[in-house]
Amino acid sequence: MTEGTIGVVGVGTMGQGIAQILATSGRNVLLYDVATPQLSHAHEAISKALSRLVEKEKLSDDAQAAALGRLRGTNTMEELGNCEIIIEAAPEEPALKKQLFRDLSRLSKDTILASNTSSLSLTQLAAVCEHPERVVGMHFFNPVPVLKLVEVVRAEQTSDATIARIESLSLQLNKIAVKIVDSPGFAVNRLLIPMINEAIFLVQEGVASMKDIDRAMQLGAAHPVGPLALADLIGLDVCLAIMETLQEGLGDPKYRPCPLLSRMVAAGHLGHKSGRGFYVYT
Repeated sequence: MTEGTIGVVGVGTMGQGIAQILATSGRNVLLYDVATPQLSHAHEAISKALSRLVEKEKLSDDAQAAALGRLRGTNTMEELGNCEIIIEAAPEEPALKKQLFRDLSRLSKDTILASNTSSLSLTQLAAVCEHPERVVGMHFFNPVPVLKLVEVVRAEQTSDATIARIESLSLQLNKIAVKIVDSPGFAVNRLLIPMINEAIFLVQEGVASMKDIDRAMQLGAAHPVGPLALADLIGLDVCLAIMETLQEGLGDPKYRPCPLLSRMVAAGHLGHKSGRGFYVYT
């Protein structure tokens, strides 16, 4: 198939970042969301992000204008049927994602359906699709324009041709693709999120202060950012969802979410996106 338009379903933080790198790499992007205000907000946010790159002299004015010209939004799902690849970046809700994949798979027998899910089973998503061999995981990391990794997750049904196409796209986006077998949490989050969860247990038990825990991991383990600050960046709701997926999928009590994490999510303290998590953001 020739390189065509790429659809991005869901225009939150991850969807915006994915759309941005697609557009700056020369690909036409069709953003889909059911809410028109969300589409407008996403276009504005991407424009601001590109303007910051221009200010830092990492992008020219002409390149910014060209990238913005490659972005188009729609509330009509049927328009996605002409896309070569659709990257789903909707909220991490199993029922929502399954319904999206069921509906998207009916649009075209040729379109590859890639999910940016951070922990959900690609095999289960593929099972609801009419062409399951074209379903694959394409897990980016936040902030998408900065971090180089893409986990390419193979469902039981995924074809070799689909994996090869997503690896090729990752290379075009200047990303490094790592192939992962479908498993709860994949590789990075199965390692990372339990570490964050354990750091939250340290806070809950009063072992050390939040700042000292973060400082200790930065100085003692050479982490660029501490686990609690990273949790705020990822989103505490996302961290909780991944821990619950690990606990359910692997059945091991060591993946029990910290009660403090659950309480913070219930209180709406989600990190950067809500203005308050372990730290306060203005």
